[in-house]
Amino acid sequence: MKRIFALTLSVALMNVGLMADDVDLKDTYLDPATAPIDYQIQGEYEGTAGPDSLKFGVQVIALGDGKFRLISYGDGLPSADVSHKNIKTEIDGELQGDAAVFANDLFNVEISNGELKVSTAADGILRGTLSKVQRESDTLGAKPPADALVLFDGSSAGAFENGKLQGDLLAANCFSKEKFGDHTLHLEFRTPFKPKARGQARGNSGVYMQSRYELQVLDSFGLAGKNNECGGIYQIAEPNVNMCFPPLQWQTYDIDFTAARYDDQGNKTKNARATIRHNGVVIHDDLELPHGTPGRHPEGPEPDALYLQGHGNPVVYRNIWVVKK
Repeated sequence: MKRIFALTLSVALMNVGLMADDVDLKDTYLDPATAPIDYQIQGEYEGTAGPDSLKFGVQVIALGDGKFRLISYGDGLPSADVSHKNIKTEIDGELQGDAAVFANDLFNVEISNGELKVSTAADGILRGTLSKVQRESDTLGAKPPADALVLFDGSSAGAFENGKLQGDLLAANCFSKEKFGDHTLHLEFRTPFKPKARGQARGNSGVYMQSRYELQVLDSFGLAGKNNECGGIYQIAEPNVNMCFPPLQWQTYDIDFTAARYDDQGNKTKNARATIRHNGVVIHDDLELPHGTPGRHPEGPEPDALYLQGHGNPVVYRNIWVVKK
């Protein structure tokens, strides 16, 4: 049952929005209370199914106008243990009343009131129930150590050039006034809910280490985990696992960065490196950064700023602190 469910729940449907669409702001939501019912159905589900009560994880992406995509994973949700890059399966569904329904030749799935129920198509027998879960990074709310430089604690955007507050949150599109060489960085970010947007139009921003190397910020919940999606180093490396949570949930990046080295003549002798945790899970382990990424400052021997990319999306940040090495 596990293999059938995980591998044949649907015909694989690729390309969940690899092209950016222009979407009116009326379809952008910053508060779950104002979002349509689609937001309540979207999210992560875990539980058991089949006669052997085998564990499954499911991610449900809202696509707007009552349309959804369901991604099923054997052995549970993406995590530090399993990336699921090669074993996920997908199926489309839609709202019928207050429930989202999905079906193929083998299974029927219905989601309502925080429960996902799986039954066999042939006889309608219930095979399992999964419950909605909301995972949280184990570094969420991490306190700065005594030797940390606090860049943003919600009280002022004064540590950033072009820094702008949205309530007690920091809007994207700003540079830190302080410049950094080797350092560790903690920050928390939240993408908007844009169900009708696709790809790079869906909550786009980026964390530029030294304003040179972009760690992508994007609503990539349930996607493949490419280098231009959340957790990717743009044009350099895909994350080991796509740990992106659903939009409007707070997420964390914890970065251990070692700057590139240069000789006295300004020639690079060693590439920059980074170990990065996304929502507490290592997605890049001592990754070599052979070149800078487009859009900001060229590589060089001098320290440089943290840049939080503005890309026309209402992405916000909080709890930003750095420890210089």
